[in-house]
Amino acid sequence: MARFTLHDLEATIEARAAAGGEASYTKKLLDKGAQHCAKKFGEEAVELVIATVENDRDHLIAEAADVMFHMLVLLKARGVTLDEVETALGQRTAMSGLEEKASRKRE
Repeated sequence: MARFTLHDLEATIEARAAAGGEASYTKKLLDKGAQHCAKKFGEEAVELVIATVENDRDHLIAEAADVMFHMLVLLKARGVTLDEVETALGQRTAMSGLEEKASRKRE
């Protein structure tokens, strides 16, 4: 079985966003706008925190998947690609985490 990646998920979101009809949850989220997508992402993030605190591995994995899906939908709603996020992450790894965080405070 081929490994499923975040780029695969991004492509699925792109395809579903372009498709018409009421059958797509992704399309419904995007049609409600970026603010709604941000709210859903926040809800999923809270559920991830709860699963972490409860120390339930299977629930944590499921909620992490939900967070990643909703994050990519939110990025799509604002016209941001996964490649752009990866570029930002790549730039941050050029220095230590503490150095990177300190550099953001100066910007």
